[in-house]
Amino acid sequence: MKSDRLLSILLLLQTRGRVPAHELADRLEVSVRTIYRDIEALSASGVPVYAERGRHGGIELLAGFRTDVTGLTADESRALFILAAQGAHAALGLDAALGSALRKVMAALPAPHRPAAEVTSRRILVDATRWKGGPQRAVDLEVLQDAVFADRRLRLSYRHGGHNEPSTYTVDPYGLVSKAGVWYLVADRRGQPRLFRADRVRSATLLGDPVKRRPGVELGDVWEVLRRQVEERPGGLDVTVRVRRSRLDMFLRLNAASLTALPEDDGESEWVLAHLSYAVVREARTLLAFVDTVEVLAPPEARAELARAAAAIGAVYGGDRTPHEGS
Repeated sequence: MKSDRLLSILLLLQTRGRVPAHELADRLEVSVRTIYRDIEALSASGVPVYAERGRHGGIELLAGFRTDVTGLTADESRALFILAAQGAHAALGLDAALGSALRKVMAALPAPHRPAAEVTSRRILVDATRWKGGPQRAVDLEVLQDAVFADRRLRLSYRHGGHNEPSTYTVDPYGLVSKAGVWYLVADRRGQPRLFRADRVRSATLLGDPVKRRPGVELGDVWEVLRRQVEERPGGLDVTVRVRRSRLDMFLRLNAASLTALPEDDGESEWVLAHLSYAVVREARTLLAFVDTVEVLAPPEARAELARAAAAIGAVYGGDRTPHEGS
């Protein structure tokens, strides 16, 4: 709707200052000509907005002009109160600010929408952390935040998974991302996108050099590239298994990340076929947790790997010796 678009333009100009017409058009998915017509409509309604042509031109509000916007719809009011887990705000030191902001928003809402927003805040809870994620190392995001907001380079001492000693990197941060309760620093290293888990950062030093980001590249762009690299990484081994129906739900929950397709389930058979993908054959050993309720059908190397693992377990527990007894 045009009224929604005019309101969006007004909010963007209030928060961004001068904005090129083509950028407004891209953000609102309309033509530049439509943007100029909208600017004329805003001006005719008394909003002091003007456009400057030229290389460094753009659309801008008269200095000092502000407006309080309270024309939120019922759905918009509800959406404001469905927020991410408070843990994310706490990690950034923003819990108190979040509570204060929500109180102000509630006071500014149109009176008919306040009850719905209040009910939403009590009926909908978003918890971004995973079940049984295990103990997490305490994360100090202060220096990482400083670098992100001050547009400064960072020197990291960072320990990769499976490595005992940390490595040192100088990086150009784009921002911080919280993914399923885990914080990541998204940055360039030598012009290439990199992902750093915040809980593996052993120390971070804010440098005096300004950040050197690739022109026109934003946090969302880099995150999308890195996310695809992680999620679309090809597996090295395709495995076919059959799962006893009584354990199917548990199997699906614990192996969701490795499944390549939904199980072939007719709803009646005692056994259900499932297909998984592992980076290396050794990862198939995780299926031993299901003992005789999961059987690997193919490939032969996965069956052989489980047989070797089972034999090793039998060698440890198959004898009659008591714990700590010498051989």
